[in-house]
Amino acid sequence: MDDSTSSASANHSFEPLNVEKAIANLIEQTKPKLSPQIENNVERIESSIARLSSASIDGLQGLTSELQNLQTFLNSEISRVQGEIEGALSGIKIIMETIAPWKSPPISPASPTRATSFFSPPKARSQ
Repeated sequence: MDDSTSSASANHSFEPLNVEKAIANLIEQTKPKLSPQIENNVERIESSIARLSSASIDGLQGLTSELQNLQTFLNSEISRVQGEIEGALSGIKIIMETIAPWKSPPISPASPTRATSFFSPPKARSQ
């Protein structure tokens, strides 16, 4: 029983090249036969598509490279600007701490001053 399974598995093992050849043969057999002029047009179209897609892929790879460079630049600029903002905030904090003692104390409500008595009616003088 072992001999039959080993020989069966040997018969069913495929090499990748044989499978690819079988697929290519199957495609050729199912392809409709075209006139030489149509085949020539098909070949031209296929080569044009290959050339255009190659150019498109090259363009997209170049664009990808440019975008990655731009991303690197923007990340470095973000770090730089954040550092400048932190420096400015530190400077503002120092200025605020320096100016704080110079603030005038808040004016507390006090008894009426002489100016308010100036506006009040004069008192009657006794003689």
